Amino acid sequence: MANVEAIRILVGTIGNVISFFLFTSPIPTFVKSIKQKSVGEFKPYPYIATLLNCAILWSFYGMPIVNPDSLLVIAINGTRFLIELVYIAIFFTYSSGKKRRNIMFALLVEAAFVAIVVFITLHLFHTTKDRSMIIELLSIVFNIIMYASPLTFMVCILCVYAYCYSDNIY
Repeated sequence: MANVEAIRILVGTIGNVISFFLFTSPIPTFVKSIKQKSVGEFKPYPYIATLLNCAILWSFYGMPIVNPDSLLVIAINGTRFLIELVYIAIFFTYSSGKKRRNIMFALLVEAAFVAIVVFITLHLFHTTKDRSMIIELLSIVFNIIMYASPLTFMVCILCVYAYCYSDNIY
């Protein structure tokens, strides 16, 4: 009989490799933006949403204080965090002043949201089972919203985003 832990690691590693290729699929778009020194009509919304969901919430979920024995979860989402930061840095570099302000505002809102989630999770939930459950629920909700529609994510979850990206902000 096969070792269940070995199978879990093998399947998780295969999943991480596949996920890595999914995460790097926008590279041709960003290479084009770098060559043209402009992001054109591309929007940063999906990358900002992904930074919150996959990189931050799932990375927090994978930490030992939330969910022990989740090295594969934190490895791929930590990698995703770095990839998304590069994508957002490219958007920031090749965007106009207004888009830059919007990106910075969105990142500040995300940082505040994550800080609140981390604080509440660590102070109100005292076992890894409870902590992992709440972060799992949040991450799943954000996954569904993120993949269903990036714009829905902006409007439904953080109404501030909708205002931030409207023409009326400044």
